[in-house]
Amino acid sequence: MKTKNILNILSIAVFSIASNYLNAQEKNYVSEVWTADQGKNYRNPILYADYSDPDAIRVGEDYYMTASSFNEAPGLPILHSKDMVHWRLVNYALPDVLPHEHFSTPKRGDGVWAPSIRFHKGEFYIYWGDPDFGIYMVKTKDLLGTWEKPVLVMEGKGLIDSCPFWDDDGNAYLVHGWAGSRAGVKSLLSVNKMNPEGTKVLDKGVHIFDGHDAHPTVEGPKFYKRNGYYYIFAPAGGVATGWQLVLRSKNIYGPYEEKVVLEQGSTKINGPHQGAWVDTPSGEDWFYHFQDVDAYGRIVHLQPMKWEKDWPIIGIDHNKNGIGEPVLTYKKPNVGRSYPIQTPPETDEFDGEKLGIQWQWSANENIVWSSKLPGQKFLRLFSMKASEGEKNLWNIPNLLTQKFPAPNFTASTKVKLIPEDAKEGKTAGLLVMGLDHESIVITNKPDGFYLQLRRAEKADKGGEEKVLFETKLKGNEAYLKVNVNEPNGLCQFSYSENGKNFIKVGDVFQAKPGKWIGAKVGLYSISTAKASRGGYADFDWFRITKN
Repeated sequence: MKTKNILNILSIAVFSIASNYLNAQEKNYVSEVWTADQGKNYRNPILYADYSDPDAIRVGEDYYMTASSFNEAPGLPILHSKDMVHWRLVNYALPDVLPHEHFSTPKRGDGVWAPSIRFHKGEFYIYWGDPDFGIYMVKTKDLLGTWEKPVLVMEGKGLIDSCPFWDDDGNAYLVHGWAGSRAGVKSLLSVNKMNPEGTKVLDKGVHIFDGHDAHPTVEGPKFYKRNGYYYIFAPAGGVATGWQLVLRSKNIYGPYEEKVVLEQGSTKINGPHQGAWVDTPSGEDWFYHFQDVDAYGRIVHLQPMKWEKDWPIIGIDHNKNGIGEPVLTYKKPNVGRSYPIQTPPETDEFDGEKLGIQWQWSANENIVWSSKLPGQKFLRLFSMKASEGEKNLWNIPNLLTQKFPAPNFTASTKVKLIPEDAKEGKTAGLLVMGLDHESIVITNKPDGFYLQLRRAEKADKGGEEKVLFETKLKGNEAYLKVNVNEPNGLCQFSYSENGKNFIKVGDVFQAKPGKWIGAKVGLYSISTAKASRGGYADFDWFRITKN
């Protein structure tokens, strides 16, 4: 992927200021529970967090990544790196998921699917498919600032996994996949011509690859060009069990040759596919992909890549069958110098004027859900009423959560419940959210405050939340904790009234992924529909630490 000289010049001219700003503002958060750094080497995954369907690009000496965010808001996370290994979460391209009103309540698993990020003529573009509404695009000249209003480039059901491509002659194209759940067919890749601005498609499109025979569930295509070939990198075979396919042709509409370039092989890294080809200024080639690890979501790996006879080989071809296998450790990319370790943030002391950038809501944010005043060193979550008849938290929009950050970690918080005039029905606490969910909470009753452990199984199917443990508290404050451990997110909740002596409650809870996402951990404050209005909970901090 050789970037044209004019693009290099433009990139450096436009983004030297932005890059310097990023460096100047850098506050290197370093996780206690997972870093990829191994000195001269790195270890996979480089991000042990659910940055699903990652796509990445290089602009000058800076690297940028985005990922699927589904119904979670804000959406389309933007990560930045200088060395391809250490990443910082710097922004979101989508403050609200569109259509706004539709996503004002949780539509779990819907929304933003498999985005692609590109840089063209001094602007960043992100395209994504919403399986129910069509293919959207959002762009900006200032990656750290507010992105422009999204544009619906192609309306329709089942349109997903889109990627733009601007050819040497200025013509623009869009490749995308199909969601069988909406379109009635999948395992197809199609190309549409776009206007040069990339704001709308100009035709009905042409199928350029059919994966039904040998590559079922081909999806997630990414468009590139090298040595006169058009390349489409696309995963196939399913999220947890698939492989990375590459197609090439001298004509953008094909016919395309095909080659499997990455597979699990003898490794433990299942389904290694769907991601991005990125090069370095020194001429090295690399590939980002995800691995589905169930409750932990789709975590991000970095693989070395090389070219042989105009085909990429990703990872290491151990058995010499022409197909690479993923590596667990490898020497770091040559980017010319070393950079400090940094990771996406996890702990939030709630000392700043805003919430930490790692937090997302389960639907588009309503400003009345929370309060974070200047100088206020805690987070206030208001006791929002659940709708009548809700059996669990699946449809609650005001859950404030973040991704599981590592295979083993502890999440803890201190909470004070203030029910105001309500004699009962206010609840706040610490949550592990997924298809099953469990939380440790303070709730109020006419005779005082109680600590409860609550669980709902098959929440997406309407499974009723049940109280597994209850004890009366001396007051309205408690320290809450959950220890998460391998294998696959075993959760042990505990509490303390003095912050020193913690008491385990309930059996170990097996975390479950959400719909297309990993389990999430976070905070919430709700009210029953019948309780008096008002009430809130103050959280002093939220910390991710070693077990």
